[in-house]
Amino acid sequence: MRYLAHTPSIRQEMLSTIGVNSVDELFKDVPATVINPKIQGLPNYQSEWAVETHFKKLAAQTQQGSDGPFFVGGGLYRHHIPAAVDHLIQRGEFLTSYTPYQPEISQGTLQYLFEFQTQVAELTGMDIANASLYDGATAMVEAIMMAQRVTGRKTSVISGGVHPHYRETAETYAKFANFNLDCLEPQGTEDLKNKLAPETAAVVIQYPNFFGEIEDFRELAKACQANGTLLIVVVNEIISLGLLEAPGHLGADVLVGEGQSLGNGMNFGGPTVGLFACREKYVRQMPGRIVGETTDKEGKRGWVLTLSTREQHIRREKATSNICTNSGLCALGFTIHLSLLGAVGLERLAKLNHQQAILLKQKLENIKGVKVLNKTFFNELTIELPIQADLMVEALAQKGIIAGIPISRVYPGRFPNQLLLAVTELTSDQDIETLVTHIQGAL
Repeated sequence: MRYLAHTPSIRQEMLSTIGVNSVDELFKDVPATVINPKIQGLPNYQSEWAVETHFKKLAAQTQQGSDGPFFVGGGLYRHHIPAAVDHLIQRGEFLTSYTPYQPEISQGTLQYLFEFQTQVAELTGMDIANASLYDGATAMVEAIMMAQRVTGRKTSVISGGVHPHYRETAETYAKFANFNLDCLEPQGTEDLKNKLAPETAAVVIQYPNFFGEIEDFRELAKACQANGTLLIVVVNEIISLGLLEAPGHLGADVLVGEGQSLGNGMNFGGPTVGLFACREKYVRQMPGRIVGETTDKEGKRGWVLTLSTREQHIRREKATSNICTNSGLCALGFTIHLSLLGAVGLERLAKLNHQQAILLKQKLENIKGVKVLNKTFFNELTIELPIQADLMVEALAQKGIIAGIPISRVYPGRFPNQLLLAVTELTSDQDIETLVTHIQGAL
């Protein structure tokens, strides 16, 4: 039996208070096609086993090429996940635990979140990290809003090299949270230092950027500091920090990004784990949870939520964020994987990724009509084809080769011949040879 605490009169009173006539009006910004989608071939309802059978048939369609040549990146990456990760995160004390409100019975959860924070801070070269956010895109927006609180300013500049989905997420937030964004053109010549103004709260860049390019931002960091502007650095591929200089050492004020590459599969786009780290002086404006180390009355080491006057713990109008969860299981997978690798293992893994990218670049440069656009790269690069990239990808998919992301799919109507390719330690020499051979055959 359903229990509905609110009577119709109570619900009407709440609606009147916020100035709407019905619950439906609360969702007026969501297109009707999304709220009530009409999906061809999908009935309105079926039994549970019929649904399972249907989705098994759909899943079977993805088998072709799933273990073959695979070059998709663009924010999510296919890496090897040690078997120990899956085994450990499925232990009952981890799999069933949720938000640790009561430290006395949540020490295990709090400890692994503390270890996660420590790893993220060390990896990024920042002073302090939180206990994770939903994903890289929402972490970036939280950083922008934190910069506004810190500086008292309302405008942020987003580089054209930032992932387009991240930028779109920020634009959605800006629409409702009443702040300004100056989003620069992708692949354009940009001088971010000249974009600094008295009203600039933050400058956002990506490292490596969406197209795979790596830029030295030390001079930009100095200019931002002189202007009282926070420099926010986005990292999509966290494995890259096994080789690249930590953003904190280059002058970043805030590091945000995606931790999916460690301990988490691609999972058809989620769930993933957002990273957030910053300078210690901004800790009281940092969103999300922070786990601290302490001692109990007997002198034993323990863990607690610290500076927890945030989210639903207090009045919402005083909270630093309305994000009320921390992707805990994904963060645990991240922590276990990185612990298994260690510093030496992470560096070795990063070198394997970069080594395969070098091989891919060399092979692609030998194909007549193909141009590699990157001057620098880690494990991802952009190429220009003599034909539409969409056509190339579709043709190769028929042969079991998942050949990257046509840039026009994330920038509709633009860069039709450009293709974004990513490789990892799971990309074999033979995979690269197969891709190159079929590209040559299609041209």
